[in-house]
Amino acid sequence: MTNVRRPAQLSFARRLRRESTDAERLLWSRLRRKYLEGAKFKRQQPIGSYIVDFVSFEKGLVVEVDGGQHAEGEMLERDAERTRQLEAKGYRVLRFWDNEVLSNLDGVLETVLDALARTGPPPLSNSLPRRGERDGAPPAPQRL
Repeated sequence: MTNVRRPAQLSFARRLRRESTDAERLLWSRLRRKYLEGAKFKRQQPIGSYIVDFVSFEKGLVVEVDGGQHAEGEMLERDAERTRQLEAKGYRVLRFWDNEVLSNLDGVLETVLDALARTGPPPLSNSLPRRGERDGAPPAPQRL
């Protein structure tokens, strides 16, 4: 199953990129251009019906940066469900508070690096078959 991107969802993702928070901009400055162990991250990317803050599709890792409005009630429950749905798709999800990114960027990056080292293969739903592969066929062995 591939990741379906609807025009309205892509438009919203672009708007989120333009309106990033200070914490998101700061973290993006360190995630972009493969600064962390060569992992390629994208920001404000649709995955299913969600738009995640940062994702490494190759590593199957999602990084979310949440403001204070995520700390209570319905938002807290929605975030927990969102995490469950993303994990069901094979992603590992890390969540950080805005103030944590702003005040302890090195600690946040250390946590992301640790997760990158422990994250398994990417989720199949976003993997495109390599040349010669078909749905259901085992992947070709990779050279090390």
